[in-house]
Amino acid sequence: MTLKTITPEPRTAFRDRIEEISGENVARCYQCGKCSAGCPVSFAMDLAPRRIMRAVQLGLKDEVLSSTTIWLCVQCNVCSARCPREIEVARVMEACRLVFHQEKYKAGDRDTMLFHKLLLDSVRRWGRLHELDLAASYNLTSGHLTANLELVPGLIARGKLAIFPHREAGSEVKRVMARVEAVQKKEKSKAGGNA
Repeated sequence: MTLKTITPEPRTAFRDRIEEISGENVARCYQCGKCSAGCPVSFAMDLAPRRIMRAVQLGLKDEVLSSTTIWLCVQCNVCSARCPREIEVARVMEACRLVFHQEKYKAGDRDTMLFHKLLLDSVRRWGRLHELDLAASYNLTSGHLTANLELVPGLIARGKLAIFPHREAGSEVKRVMARVEAVQKKEKSKAGGNA
């Protein structure tokens, strides 16, 4: 019997791109798992943050970009704070999302992408997240009309779910969104010029 060995490439275009965008050297990660252990949403991820870091190291672009993990990451930076190698794991996740958009990659999980889009739309509309707006938009748009509906009365009764949105008085969110849109337009025009 002959054993087949798999030898990963030391450098890949995908890894180089993620490192360029994030400003992080993913090769410094030695897989201790502290990022995954501290992540508050790792229980819902298909690949924990440690596994995303390893996949980026190995240049496994399809595995990373089709993962729901990059969309479930809430950018809380617990992973970055706990990393003994001082890698900004949250920046790597954000870089993965950016590459996903730049390459117009097809989402592996349509519901996760839809939720992410609707969450940003809610923040754009109200200046902060309005959970009831997000839940209603998601249920209607995704076709899961009654998903988690039984939880709503209890959440409202305990004051955990506001019926009416609290609109932020300042325009800081609008300025941030405008800057993001300007960067996206610049990236699109740059990509269009290279095509």
